[in-house]
Amino acid sequence: MREQEFGAGRIPTYVASADPISRAGLVAQLRGQHGLAVVDDPERAAVAIVVVDSVDEQAAQAIRTLLRGGTGHVLLVATTVDDQGVLTAVEAGASAIVRRVDAAPEKLAATVRATAEGHGALPPDLLGSLLSQVGRLQRNVLHPRGIHFNGFSEREIEVLRLVADGFDTAEIAEKLSYSERTVKNVIHDVTSRFNLRNRCHAVAYALRSGVI
Repeated sequence: MREQEFGAGRIPTYVASADPISRAGLVAQLRGQHGLAVVDDPERAAVAIVVVDSVDEQAAQAIRTLLRGGTGHVLLVATTVDDQGVLTAVEAGASAIVRRVDAAPEKLAATVRATAEGHGALPPDLLGSLLSQVGRLQRNVLHPRGIHFNGFSEREIEVLRLVADGFDTAEIAEKLSYSERTVKNVIHDVTSRFNLRNRCHAVAYALRSGVI
């Protein structure tokens, strides 16, 4: 684990900001917080803090760049953030969002520690809004198309469950009254969409996702 490089319990933390003054001030505050080790290399960071005025495409790109570069998790500190901003940040891969007005050193350090452990964090009002949007997405977009929020359709789940039970293509087709081509296409769609190697990998992925 990256924490081992900096001593037990110390979380390597990187700060990114287009404003050098804001970055310097935040770095100075975090250096005094127990359990954190501020680093200059984002690739060594378990958590990167991205400081922005508003959550736009530029902020989203900064989040994606850090995650692709090897940063473990991203915590976003924003001056203003609305419902659309939350979706933009979450889609980009942010694990937590804190309003700048709420980013006192002690609270920010606690959020860094929670983020490093894999826990998400949002202001309560934004969390409620996000949950409402997720519910509307499931009801109005996914459910009418027979798709669960996990990305699998009912038909895909049926086929993968039978694959997991050891049935071959012909047997699955017979049980579900599909053609063998349809069964093969269903499995191909799943492996392609989730970048899986084969049907065994698809079954393992579905099991880990709690689908079957």
